[in-house]
Amino acid sequence: MELRCGGVGSQAGGRRMDGDSRDGGGGGCKDAGSEDYENLPTSVSLSIHMTAGAMAGILEHSVMYPVDSVKTRMQSLNPDPKAHYTSVYGALKKIIRTEGFWRPLRGLNVMMMGAGPAHALYFACYENMKRTLNAVFHHQGNSHLANGIAGSMATLLHDAVMNPAEVVKQRLQMYDSPHRSALSCIRTVLGTEGLGAFYRSYTTQLTMNVPFQSIHFITYELLQEQINPYRGYNPQSHIISGGLAGALAAAATTPLDVCKTLLNTQENMALHLANVSGRLSGMANAFRTVYQLNGLPGYFKGVQARVIYQMPSTAISWSVYEFFKYFLTKHKLENRTPY
Repeated sequence: MELRCGGVGSQAGGRRMDGDSRDGGGGGCKDAGSEDYENLPTSVSLSIHMTAGAMAGILEHSVMYPVDSVKTRMQSLNPDPKAHYTSVYGALKKIIRTEGFWRPLRGLNVMMMGAGPAHALYFACYENMKRTLNAVFHHQGNSHLANGIAGSMATLLHDAVMNPAEVVKQRLQMYDSPHRSALSCIRTVLGTEGLGAFYRSYTTQLTMNVPFQSIHFITYELLQEQINPYRGYNPQSHIISGGLAGALAAAATTPLDVCKTLLNTQENMALHLANVSGRLSGMANAFRTVYQLNGLPGYFKGVQARVIYQMPSTAISWSVYEFFKYFLTKHKLENRTPY
């Protein structure tokens, strides 16, 4: 389909795919790709949001998975002397040298299986809630309150799907993990700890991800208003906005991520040193245990790895999501438009 000024079909100029109806303004002929993107229909179908979201989630987690493995290990409260790391690069190099080239990728399969449906629900819910709430709060444009609430609601669905995958993934990522495959880990956890183990950190995950996603979405939309005010398809703006939003949200919520990792991994040596018998559960108990073992600095263990992981992750996620949303909508319209 040829990109050209004047839009696709007969839609009015300056219309945006996320449902906002801000006037494009300025007159003249802007960048052809941007103009074509703006003139796509204001109501993108649910299936397009879900497909674009699934692709974004799978690519985001696949590309950044080795860094995620390092982050999990760096958040260990009482690591094995052989698993002491001072930097992300040094950790990756040491893991590959001592444990094999593929070791940083263990658990990637279960993460991809969770990330696809989780992100499909996540983006579909966000886009629809954002459009509905913007109409309620701010009839002509963008309400940051609406974006924050929409992001929080989307998180409830996302984490319900992702939490079991996170539990399995992080247990596979830990140093000297007894699990050699995702299936063996699932069987062992079910047999020894029961089904509830897969949701032991769910409340902590929500407590972390609701503020994370609120900061993330509000910052992303705010930056988009500044560097991409017409909301054209602009990959550079999506990458910059997504990366900065992810970095800020990641740094602010690191203490909660440390507690979530402890609940997911049930790190034996750390629990023994803290005189915890049985299984650790509950966000308050996790906070107390982290402080007992490492003090205030313990809440920021792995912050460097978390920011390094989240910044490109959210940049990849938004750029892939916006691309597929643009491409799939344009393709759908192309099949309908007679020439």
